[in-house]
Amino acid sequence: MDCSPTFCVPGFWNLFTVFRIRSSRRRRRRLHSLGLAAMPEKRPFERLPADVSPINYSLCLKPDLLDFTFEGKLEAAAQVRQATNQIVMNCADIDIITASYVPEGDEEIHATGFNYQNEDEKVTLSFPSTLQPGTGTLKIDFVGELNDKMKGFYRSKYTTPSGEVRYAAVTQFEATDARRAFPCWDEPAIKATFDISLVVPKDRVALSNMNVIDRKPYPDDENVVEVKFARTPVMSTYLVAFVVGEYDFVETRSKDGVCVRVYTPVGKAEQGKFALEVAAKTLPFYKDYFNVPYPLPKIDLIAIADFAAGAMENWGLVTYRETALLIDSKNSCSSSRQWVALVVGHELAHQWFGNLVTMEWWTHLWLNEGFASWIEYLCVDHCFPEYDIWTQFVSADYTRAQELDALDNSHPIEVSVGHPSEVDEIFDAISYSKGASVIRMLHDYIGDTDFKKGMNMYLTKFQQKNAATEDLWECLEGASGKPIAAVMNTWTKQMGFPLIYVEAEQVENDRLLKLSQRKFCASGPYVGEDCPQWMVPITISTSEDPNHAKLKILMDKPEMNVVLKDVKPDQWVKLNLGTVGFYRTQYSSAMLESLLPGIRDLSLPPVDRLGLQNDLFSLARAGIISTVEVLKVMEAFVNEPNYTVWSDLSCNLGILSTLLSHTDFYEEIQEFVKDVFSPIGERLGWDPKPGEGHLDALLRGLVLGKLGKAGHKATLEEARRRFKDHVEGKQILSADLRSPVYLTVLKHGDGTTLDIMIKLHKQADMQEEKNRIERVLGATLSPELIQKVLTFALSEEVRPQDTVSVIGGVAGGSKHGRKAAWKFIKDNWEELYNRYQGGFLISRLIKLSVEGFAVDKMAGEVKAFFESHPAPSAERTIQQCCENILLNAAWLKRDAESIHQHLLQRKASPPAV
Repeated sequence: MDCSPTFCVPGFWNLFTVFRIRSSRRRRRRLHSLGLAAMPEKRPFERLPADVSPINYSLCLKPDLLDFTFEGKLEAAAQVRQATNQIVMNCADIDIITASYVPEGDEEIHATGFNYQNEDEKVTLSFPSTLQPGTGTLKIDFVGELNDKMKGFYRSKYTTPSGEVRYAAVTQFEATDARRAFPCWDEPAIKATFDISLVVPKDRVALSNMNVIDRKPYPDDENVVEVKFARTPVMSTYLVAFVVGEYDFVETRSKDGVCVRVYTPVGKAEQGKFALEVAAKTLPFYKDYFNVPYPLPKIDLIAIADFAAGAMENWGLVTYRETALLIDSKNSCSSSRQWVALVVGHELAHQWFGNLVTMEWWTHLWLNEGFASWIEYLCVDHCFPEYDIWTQFVSADYTRAQELDALDNSHPIEVSVGHPSEVDEIFDAISYSKGASVIRMLHDYIGDTDFKKGMNMYLTKFQQKNAATEDLWECLEGASGKPIAAVMNTWTKQMGFPLIYVEAEQVENDRLLKLSQRKFCASGPYVGEDCPQWMVPITISTSEDPNHAKLKILMDKPEMNVVLKDVKPDQWVKLNLGTVGFYRTQYSSAMLESLLPGIRDLSLPPVDRLGLQNDLFSLARAGIISTVEVLKVMEAFVNEPNYTVWSDLSCNLGILSTLLSHTDFYEEIQEFVKDVFSPIGERLGWDPKPGEGHLDALLRGLVLGKLGKAGHKATLEEARRRFKDHVEGKQILSADLRSPVYLTVLKHGDGTTLDIMIKLHKQADMQEEKNRIERVLGATLSPELIQKVLTFALSEEVRPQDTVSVIGGVAGGSKHGRKAAWKFIKDNWEELYNRYQGGFLISRLIKLSVEGFAVDKMAGEVKAFFESHPAPSAERTIQQCCENILLNAAWLKRDAESIHQHLLQRKASPPAV
């Protein structure tokens, strides 16, 4: 096989520019004609008045686990800062029975009116006389509903070991749902202490942020007890939590003496041991890294059956989906272990970064989530060095963020947030993954020692307070002496990222590099008048020492010339060592050709091989280079041993396969997939070999799944044989092989196969196994069976949070599946929207279901549907999906024919391996 494809002629950037700029202008005109280029106006919003604020909440709640209601009693010590005759608080889905204010040393004043502003989720308590400045106690009796919307104080369904259906009462308050459990000042900067009591059935476990200090019989009912918890530190309302239900637990003490417990469903305590081990290692790691001790006496990690997010960092009581916490030694796959380790690392990082020091307002959410999404990898790398987790970061976070951030409908990392409905929108890949990526770049730019010093300054200075992004920059600048704010403002206050174009010239013994930066756009070269600029930390390596930077510079202007001393003419030069800088690189054709042999002979490090391929693929998607050239480069990965490199390659081929499912030569791209993946599939085989580890298991599952889905004959036959043995109980499939085998037999199976899978789902005791099956059901191809899967998605058999992955699996499974899933969403919109109440799951559902379309008119259809069926928290996602549909259509129009011709030529004269 030819390993050095010619990438156009030298200077191809200029040859392509005229055509590409015209076509990208045309694409932008289409965006504007559909009204997709601008976000809708923000809803009017005011933060709570500052005239009254809480000092301490004394809160007692009594949930009824049969009628799904709760009674509450609040006594809040408050400070009246200026005279007023009303108190404005947040309140949603709660009925206030009585309210009064008792000024210190004075008589009680009863509120004469409760004015609910439901739209803004506020209540105004009116008093007959003026409340004078000073302290006092606000008393409120209220009732509420234990809802089924997975937010606020809600009910979570579970089945006891004897098969009885029961309900737990649990909480999810971030971002703005503490107000559904009790009237409060529900803003992150309005901190207070909390004294929480729960009145619960005596045979139930009751947990909150702090340790239990008293448990006594309830006067009116001998079957009920009142459980009182210690006072919390000063904290934000969104971090308060309480759980009432039936659980077992495992416990240990960290080496710093903190009591760590993992709560599991009854009878499954063993499945909490892996997370317990990770948590016990993680707490001391963070304590040492931040040089600040964990501030609470205990930490509980608990698995919740019905849970919308992956997990939530409530201070001292971290809640998780079952699949993000529970590991079974026989039935959990390697990727689940890794997922649990990362999620535990993420949530425990928040105990310092987010809980001890909290963002001042949701505009700075990225600081919480971006930081935790970065340091979770640092923590897992410490606990499990064999995971090669930083290479995986590039595929899982860095490239995902770049994909979203190249859209016209992206947003800056720091985004102005007002109305509560806008907050859910920014829990996305920009806040998490781009946030993590720019912090990784910043950490590399500063160096670990100064970074840690700056973090300690920040956490010490702002502990139990609130901070903004600028506060962190100031501390890191003080520690490092580098212009952190100036550099980072270019990454957090404007959306997007640069494409660095580089040309090289040999001048005697030196290499002269010409660098230029321009905003990278998914629709082609940037065509605006004022092109944004970034301050870009750039590292440059050569083939002499591929793992170390020969030169580090800060590119702070549109163009730069750089001289690399002592570089021989036959040596390659590469930008962005380790794929750490958040930018894409476009090399001149000569530079690129010199790099390609480094893919084949593996002299380029894995993360650099991955970054090079991913940049090329994105340049092709944007129409800057031809997709055919990228297909040629992909064939150079024939000797690739690294799991994460294969994972990224697989992902990009998946995107291309979805695009080409709109053509009549879909089968040709499947042949290409089989050709690329067959050699590594044969090398790996089906069964683990002695000495293999975590990454080999991940790679085997990935490769077999890819080959099976593409219809590779030998893989399909072996998958069917093993599936039959598994179902008959002769030879149970190892957990790592289940996903690829299930996917393969379903994709090429019939109604009987689907019935068997649904039966396996019903029999599964572990949520991980149920989810594994749910994610692959959409691979089935028959229209009748696709309909059956969609109906199953909304049945009682599937937990509400998992319906999204079943429907998304159908949409991603085939061209017909995509159409059927979209029709199903439209037909069942009311039920789906009501189920998720505008939370981020509705955004995820929309994205998974419509993003794969590649016909212009579909963008108009999607936009029109959501204009008549508004989903405020998903507005930005809808804009992004419509933009992606138009980009797919343009890509197909531009490159489909040349891809088809290339695949036909390969078939006629297969490349030599």
